[in-house]
Amino acid sequence: MGETMSAAKPLALLDARLIDPVAGTETHGGVLIENGVIKDVGAHVTRANVGSAAQIIECKGDVVSPGLIDMRASEHRESIGSVARAALAGGVTSVCVAPDSSPVRDTTALVDFFVRRARDNDGVRLYPVAALTKGLAGKEIGEMGLLSRAGAIGFGNGRMSVRDTQVMRRAMTYATDFDALVMHVVQDPDLAATGVMNEGEFATRLGLMGIPREAEVIMLDRDLRLVAMTGARYHAELISTTLALDAMVKARASGLNVSCGVSINHLTLNENDIGDYRTFLKLNPPLRHEDERLALIEGINSGVIDVIVSDHCGQDVEDKRVPFAEAEAGAVGLETMLAAALRLVHAEQVDRKSTRLNSSHGYIS
Repeated sequence: MGETMSAAKPLALLDARLIDPVAGTETHGGVLIENGVIKDVGAHVTRANVGSAAQIIECKGDVVSPGLIDMRASEHRESIGSVARAALAGGVTSVCVAPDSSPVRDTTALVDFFVRRARDNDGVRLYPVAALTKGLAGKEIGEMGLLSRAGAIGFGNGRMSVRDTQVMRRAMTYATDFDALVMHVVQDPDLAATGVMNEGEFATRLGLMGIPREAEVIMLDRDLRLVAMTGARYHAELISTTLALDAMVKARASGLNVSCGVSINHLTLNENDIGDYRTFLKLNPPLRHEDERLALIEGINSGVIDVIVSDHCGQDVEDKRVPFAEAEAGAVGLETMLAAALRLVHAEQVDRKSTRLNSSHGYIS
């Protein structure tokens, strides 16, 4: 039957670059692991003192660091197992999974099912985000109390913004009773309804309908005013414009308990990368102008943006090999998030100090 976990040999990772993002340190040494638990770490962990029974891996200067945390990935068209495998391939060990699965994760039974299935994936922790509204329809709020007890760590509406302001107000009010985190994708569905890429000169040249920047900030402004009314904890999952950045700065200055995230794609790509109708770069929110991308990077450096996410949303080939306007929005990201982010660091666009644990919100950015 092979070795059990309790009988497994100690594992020693030697000659490694040890990165501690909390302390902000980089040292040289080793890590000793016994029964899945780190027992010792530092320069003194060497071949001479880990014991003859230990399994040794010579890292030869490779980096050893805590796994990444991804606050937004989707199970859309995937399984729990495939999301976990993609995460591990990209060095991600904790993932918040959006509720837009099939069926929508809006009942205690589905949350409990997710939690039980997630336990089968060694090496990665999968956390269910439950539906903010039933069926993600934006009409009736979910049973947050019951869903929280079943294991939901937050409440979102997938890629569907809640159009009805009264429903959103009730959801935030209800969330405060359970200290639940409201996670929302901010995009006015009416302004964005026919758009397929960023509104501007490039969209006009391609003959495609655009989504204006205002579609994002109008919804965000509404949500922030509701946060002020209700006192809810609120996270804008994906922002992509300077307008949204400005709104977040003002909200923080007024003392609101709010945070925001940005996808790695919006930090590393812009609308020009769509090129000649490359449907695999059709995203929601859309890739923006280069000026917006640079502003988002500055938002990371200044701390306005709390977290970088993969926004992993795999699509079938058949949904992408169609005219751009008909293609589904979304792209994979779990496997490439770290490599893409390191490109920004190596290009000295992102300050190394900004890739830290943000103690006020508990996210890794």
